[in-house]
Amino acid sequence: MKRYLLTIILALAALSATAQPGGGRPAFAGFFGPRVDTVKIWPNGAPNAFEYKAPANQDPRRSVANNYTEAIMEVYPARNPNGQCIIMCPGGGYAMLSLSHEARNFKDWFNARGITYCVLLYRMPRGHHDVPLSDIEEAIRIMRGRTDLGITSVGVIGTSAGGHVASTIATHYKDAVTRPDFQILIYPVITMDPSFTHKGSLDGLLGENPSQELIDLYSNEKHVTPDTPPAFITLASDDFLVPPANSLRYYEALLANKVSATMFILPSGGHGYGWNDTQLFKNEWTSALSTWLDHVVKK
Repeated sequence: MKRYLLTIILALAALSATAQPGGGRPAFAGFFGPRVDTVKIWPNGAPNAFEYKAPANQDPRRSVANNYTEAIMEVYPARNPNGQCIIMCPGGGYAMLSLSHEARNFKDWFNARGITYCVLLYRMPRGHHDVPLSDIEEAIRIMRGRTDLGITSVGVIGTSAGGHVASTIATHYKDAVTRPDFQILIYPVITMDPSFTHKGSLDGLLGENPSQELIDLYSNEKHVTPDTPPAFITLASDDFLVPPANSLRYYEALLANKVSATMFILPSGGHGYGWNDTQLFKNEWTSALSTWLDHVVKK
Protein backbone atom coordinates (compact mmCIF):
# COMPACT_ATOMS: atom_id res chain seq x y z
CA MET A 1 0.00 0.00 0.00
CA LYS A 2 2.81 2.41 0.89
CA ARG A 3 4.57 1.62 -2.39
CA TYR A 4 1.34 2.32 -4.26
CA LEU A 5 0.90 5.70 -2.54
CA LEU A 6 4.53 6.59 -3.23
CA THR A 7 4.01 5.89 -6.93
CA ILE A 8 0.99 8.23 -7.02
CA ILE A 9 2.91 10.98 -5.20
CA LEU A 10 5.85 10.71 -7.61
CA ALA A 11 3.53 10.85 -10.61
CA LEU A 12 1.77 13.94 -9.24
CA ALA A 13 5.13 15.57 -8.55
CA ALA A 14 6.22 14.94 -12.12
CA LEU A 15 3.04 16.52 -13.42
CA SER A 16 3.47 19.53 -11.15
CA ALA A 17 7.07 19.95 -12.27
CA THR A 18 5.98 20.33 -15.88
CA ALA A 19 3.29 22.93 -15.15
CA GLN A 20 3.83 26.34 -16.70
CA PRO A 21 2.34 29.80 -16.51
CA GLY A 22 0.08 31.15 -19.21
CA GLY A 23 -2.55 28.44 -19.46
CA GLY A 24 -0.39 25.70 -20.96
CA ARG A 25 -1.50 22.09 -20.81
CA PRO A 26 1.49 19.98 -19.66
CA ALA A 27 2.15 16.33 -20.43
CA PHE A 28 4.21 13.95 -18.29
CA ALA A 29 7.97 14.20 -18.55
CA GLY A 30 10.90 11.92 -17.86
CA PHE A 31 10.30 8.22 -18.39
CA PHE A 32 6.69 8.95 -19.36
CA GLY A 33 7.93 10.54 -22.61
CA PRO A 34 9.10 13.93 -23.85
CA ARG A 35 7.66 16.96 -22.17
CA VAL A 36 5.25 19.07 -24.20
CA ASP A 37 3.17 22.09 -23.24
CA THR A 38 0.17 23.04 -25.38
CA VAL A 39 -0.49 26.76 -25.28
CA LYS A 40 -3.42 28.72 -26.67
CA ILE A 41 -2.16 31.74 -28.57
CA TRP A 42 -5.37 33.68 -28.01
CA PRO A 43 -6.96 32.32 -24.80
CA ASN A 44 -9.45 35.21 -24.75
CA GLY A 45 -10.18 35.09 -28.47
CA ALA A 46 -8.16 36.44 -31.39
CA PRO A 47 -8.65 40.13 -32.21
CA ASN A 48 -8.98 39.30 -35.91
CA ALA A 49 -11.09 36.14 -35.63
CA PHE A 50 -13.41 35.33 -38.50
CA GLU A 51 -15.99 32.68 -39.24
CA TYR A 52 -15.46 30.08 -41.92
CA LYS A 53 -17.59 27.07 -42.71
CA ALA A 54 -15.64 24.40 -44.53
CA PRO A 55 -17.40 22.81 -47.52
CA ALA A 56 -18.85 19.36 -46.86
CA ASN A 57 -16.54 17.80 -49.45
CA GLN A 58 -13.36 19.41 -48.07
CA ASP A 59 -10.51 17.13 -47.06
CA PRO A 60 -10.71 16.94 -43.21
CA ARG A 61 -6.93 17.39 -43.02
CA ARG A 62 -7.50 20.97 -44.12
CA SER A 63 -9.24 21.81 -40.84
CA VAL A 64 -6.50 20.75 -38.45
CA ALA A 65 -6.96 21.84 -34.80
CA ASN A 66 -9.83 24.21 -35.57
CA ASN A 67 -7.23 26.41 -37.21
CA TYR A 68 -9.71 28.75 -38.80
CA THR A 69 -10.71 29.96 -35.35
CA GLU A 70 -7.97 29.03 -32.87
CA ALA A 71 -4.18 29.06 -32.96
CA ILE A 72 -2.22 26.82 -30.62
CA MET A 73 1.45 26.16 -29.99
CA GLU A 74 3.21 23.01 -28.90
CA VAL A 75 6.27 23.75 -26.76
CA TYR A 76 9.00 21.12 -26.43
CA PRO A 77 11.59 22.34 -23.89
CA ALA A 78 15.15 21.09 -24.20
CA ARG A 79 16.44 19.01 -21.29
CA ASN A 80 19.67 21.03 -21.21
CA PRO A 81 18.56 24.46 -22.49
CA ASN A 82 21.00 26.97 -23.95
CA GLY A 83 18.56 29.89 -23.88
CA GLN A 84 17.54 29.62 -27.52
CA CYS A 85 13.99 29.01 -28.70
CA ILE A 86 12.74 28.40 -32.21
CA ILE A 87 9.14 28.51 -33.45
CA MET A 88 8.26 26.28 -36.40
CA CYS A 89 5.66 27.39 -38.94
CA PRO A 90 4.65 24.26 -40.91
CA GLY A 91 3.94 24.29 -44.62
CA GLY A 92 0.65 23.50 -46.28
CA GLY A 93 -0.02 26.19 -48.86
CA TYR A 94 -2.08 28.32 -46.45
CA ALA A 95 -4.77 25.64 -46.75
CA MET A 96 -3.60 22.98 -44.29
CA LEU A 97 -0.71 22.22 -41.94
CA SER A 98 1.89 19.52 -42.56
CA LEU A 99 2.53 18.60 -38.93
CA SER A 100 4.73 15.51 -39.10
CA HIS A 101 7.82 15.64 -41.36
CA GLU A 102 7.52 19.43 -41.76
CA ALA A 103 7.06 20.24 -38.08
CA ARG A 104 7.10 17.81 -35.14
CA ASN A 105 9.80 15.56 -36.55
CA PHE A 106 12.38 18.35 -36.16
CA LYS A 107 11.96 18.58 -32.39
CA ASP A 108 14.50 15.98 -31.24
CA TRP A 109 17.27 17.45 -33.40
CA PHE A 110 16.78 20.95 -31.99
CA ASN A 111 16.22 19.74 -28.42
CA ALA A 112 19.48 17.79 -28.56
CA ARG A 113 21.23 21.12 -29.26
CA GLY A 114 19.69 22.75 -26.20
CA ILE A 115 17.06 24.65 -28.19
CA THR A 116 13.46 24.84 -26.98
CA TYR A 117 11.38 23.85 -29.99
CA CYS A 118 7.84 25.05 -30.68
CA VAL A 119 5.31 24.12 -33.37
CA LEU A 120 2.84 26.89 -34.17
CA LEU A 121 -0.51 25.72 -35.50
CA TYR A 122 -1.33 29.09 -37.01
CA ARG A 123 -4.82 29.77 -38.37
CA MET A 124 -5.61 29.42 -42.03
CA PRO A 125 -6.25 32.89 -43.47
CA ARG A 126 -8.84 32.22 -46.20
CA GLY A 127 -7.98 35.63 -47.62
CA HIS A 128 -7.69 37.30 -44.19
CA HIS A 129 -4.06 38.15 -44.84
CA ASP A 130 -3.22 39.51 -41.37
CA VAL A 131 -4.17 36.31 -39.52
CA PRO A 132 -0.96 34.20 -39.77
CA LEU A 133 1.23 37.24 -39.09
CA SER A 134 -0.70 38.09 -35.93
CA ASP A 135 -0.40 34.48 -34.72
CA ILE A 136 3.38 34.33 -35.11
CA GLU A 137 3.74 37.78 -33.52
CA GLU A 138 1.83 36.66 -30.44
CA ALA A 139 3.71 33.35 -30.32
CA ILE A 140 7.01 35.23 -30.16
CA ARG A 141 5.66 37.47 -27.39
CA ILE A 142 4.60 34.39 -25.42
CA MET A 143 7.97 32.66 -25.72
CA ARG A 144 9.91 35.79 -24.80
CA GLY A 145 7.91 35.75 -21.58
CA ARG A 146 8.78 32.15 -20.71
CA THR A 147 11.21 32.98 -17.94
CA ASP A 148 10.70 29.47 -16.56
CA LEU A 149 12.54 28.13 -19.62
CA GLY A 150 15.35 30.68 -19.51
CA ILE A 151 14.63 31.94 -23.02
CA THR A 152 17.10 34.63 -24.13
CA SER A 153 16.58 34.54 -27.92
CA VAL A 154 13.68 33.51 -30.16
CA GLY A 155 14.00 32.55 -33.80
CA VAL A 156 11.58 31.37 -36.44
CA ILE A 157 11.71 28.47 -38.88
CA GLY A 158 9.31 27.66 -41.68
CA THR A 159 8.84 25.16 -44.47
CA SER A 160 7.19 26.10 -47.78
CA ALA A 161 4.20 28.39 -47.02
CA GLY A 162 5.37 28.30 -43.40
CA GLY A 163 8.55 29.86 -44.75
CA HIS A 164 6.40 32.72 -45.93
CA VAL A 165 4.98 33.11 -42.41
CA ALA A 166 8.52 33.08 -40.98
CA SER A 167 9.94 35.52 -43.53
CA THR A 168 6.90 37.77 -43.11
CA ILE A 169 7.52 38.25 -39.39
CA ALA A 170 11.24 38.67 -40.15
CA THR A 171 10.47 41.58 -42.49
CA HIS A 172 7.23 42.98 -40.99
CA TYR A 173 7.85 42.80 -37.22
CA LYS A 174 6.33 45.64 -35.20
CA ASP A 175 8.93 46.15 -32.49
CA ALA A 176 11.94 44.71 -30.72
CA VAL A 177 9.78 42.15 -28.92
CA THR A 178 8.26 40.68 -32.09
CA ARG A 179 11.48 40.83 -34.14
CA PRO A 180 12.91 37.30 -34.44
CA ASP A 181 16.56 36.95 -33.51
CA PHE A 182 17.16 34.67 -36.50
CA GLN A 183 15.27 32.93 -39.30
CA ILE A 184 15.55 29.50 -40.91
CA LEU A 185 13.74 29.02 -44.21
CA ILE A 186 13.32 25.61 -45.84
CA TYR A 187 12.19 25.67 -49.52
CA PRO A 188 10.20 28.78 -48.61
CA VAL A 189 7.50 30.71 -50.36
CA ILE A 190 8.79 34.30 -50.21
CA THR A 191 6.88 36.33 -52.76
CA MET A 192 3.28 36.92 -53.77
CA ASP A 193 4.39 38.09 -57.24
CA PRO A 194 2.20 35.94 -59.55
CA SER A 195 5.10 35.43 -61.95
CA PHE A 196 7.03 33.21 -59.53
CA THR A 197 5.00 32.61 -56.36
CA HIS A 198 3.21 29.42 -55.36
CA LYS A 199 -0.31 29.99 -56.66
CA GLY A 200 -2.04 28.04 -53.88
CA SER A 201 -0.30 30.09 -51.18
CA LEU A 202 -1.19 33.31 -52.97
CA ASP A 203 -4.87 32.36 -53.15
CA GLY A 204 -4.97 31.11 -49.56
CA LEU A 205 -3.38 34.21 -48.07
CA LEU A 206 -4.72 37.01 -50.21
CA GLY A 207 -7.86 35.50 -51.75
CA GLU A 208 -8.96 35.92 -55.34
CA ASN A 209 -8.00 39.04 -57.27
CA PRO A 210 -5.89 40.76 -54.60
CA SER A 211 -4.78 44.34 -55.15
CA GLN A 212 -1.27 45.12 -56.30
CA GLU A 213 -0.76 46.85 -52.97
CA LEU A 214 -1.42 43.60 -51.07
CA ILE A 215 0.76 41.60 -53.46
CA ASP A 216 3.63 44.00 -52.86
CA LEU A 217 3.05 44.05 -49.10
CA TYR A 218 3.49 40.28 -48.79
CA SER A 219 6.31 39.97 -51.33
CA ASN A 220 8.88 39.77 -48.58
CA GLU A 221 11.93 40.18 -50.81
CA LYS A 222 10.79 43.81 -51.14
CA HIS A 223 10.82 44.49 -47.39
CA VAL A 224 14.31 43.44 -46.33
CA THR A 225 16.20 46.13 -44.38
CA PRO A 226 19.57 46.21 -42.61
CA ASP A 227 17.68 45.25 -39.43
CA THR A 228 16.23 42.05 -40.89
CA PRO A 229 17.48 39.13 -38.75
CA PRO A 230 20.19 36.77 -40.04
CA ALA A 231 18.95 33.97 -42.26
CA PHE A 232 19.73 30.37 -43.15
CA ILE A 233 17.98 29.27 -46.36
CA THR A 234 17.95 25.80 -47.86
CA LEU A 235 16.17 24.39 -50.89
CA ALA A 236 16.59 22.00 -53.80
CA SER A 237 17.50 23.31 -57.23
CA ASP A 238 14.86 21.04 -58.78
CA ASP A 239 11.99 22.33 -56.61
CA PHE A 240 9.00 21.73 -58.84
CA LEU A 241 6.38 23.51 -56.70
CA VAL A 242 7.93 26.70 -55.30
CA PRO A 243 10.34 28.25 -57.82
CA PRO A 244 13.89 28.58 -56.45
CA ALA A 245 13.71 32.25 -57.46
CA ASN A 246 11.77 32.79 -54.22
CA SER A 247 14.84 31.95 -52.15
CA LEU A 248 17.37 33.45 -54.56
CA ARG A 249 15.75 36.89 -54.66
CA TYR A 250 15.35 36.94 -50.90
CA TYR A 251 19.01 36.01 -50.52
CA GLU A 252 20.00 38.79 -52.91
CA ALA A 253 17.91 41.29 -50.94
CA LEU A 254 19.59 40.19 -47.70
CA LEU A 255 23.04 40.64 -49.20
CA ALA A 256 22.11 44.03 -50.65
CA ASN A 257 21.18 45.15 -47.13
CA LYS A 258 24.30 43.61 -45.59
CA VAL A 259 22.28 41.10 -43.55
CA SER A 260 24.09 37.90 -42.60
CA ALA A 261 22.73 35.22 -44.94
CA THR A 262 23.64 31.62 -45.65
CA MET A 263 22.16 29.57 -48.47
CA PHE A 264 22.54 25.81 -48.90
CA ILE A 265 21.20 24.54 -52.23
CA LEU A 266 20.72 20.81 -52.78
CA PRO A 267 21.24 19.46 -56.30
CA SER A 268 18.04 17.43 -55.99
CA GLY A 269 15.21 16.78 -53.59
CA GLY A 270 12.27 18.56 -55.12
CA HIS A 271 9.79 20.09 -52.70
CA GLY A 272 8.43 19.02 -49.34
CA TYR A 273 11.20 16.72 -48.13
CA GLY A 274 11.23 18.23 -44.63
CA TRP A 275 12.68 15.94 -41.96
CA ASN A 276 12.63 12.91 -44.23
CA ASP A 277 15.31 10.30 -43.52
CA THR A 278 15.20 9.12 -47.13
CA GLN A 279 16.21 12.57 -48.36
CA LEU A 280 19.57 12.06 -50.07
CA PHE A 281 21.30 15.20 -48.78
CA LYS A 282 19.78 15.40 -45.31
CA ASN A 283 23.09 14.98 -43.48
CA GLU A 284 24.70 17.70 -45.57
CA TRP A 285 22.13 20.46 -45.07
CA THR A 286 21.52 19.67 -41.39
CA SER A 287 25.27 19.72 -40.77
CA ALA A 288 25.44 23.14 -42.44
CA LEU A 289 22.52 24.30 -40.29
CA SER A 290 24.21 23.04 -37.12
CA THR A 291 27.38 24.96 -37.98
CA TRP A 292 25.33 28.09 -38.70
CA LEU A 293 23.54 27.84 -35.35
CA ASP A 294 26.85 27.50 -33.55
CA HIS A 295 28.78 30.24 -35.35
CA VAL A 296 26.13 32.78 -36.36
CA VAL A 297 23.20 32.48 -33.95
CA LYS A 298 25.20 31.87 -30.76
CA LYS A 299 27.64 34.61 -31.74
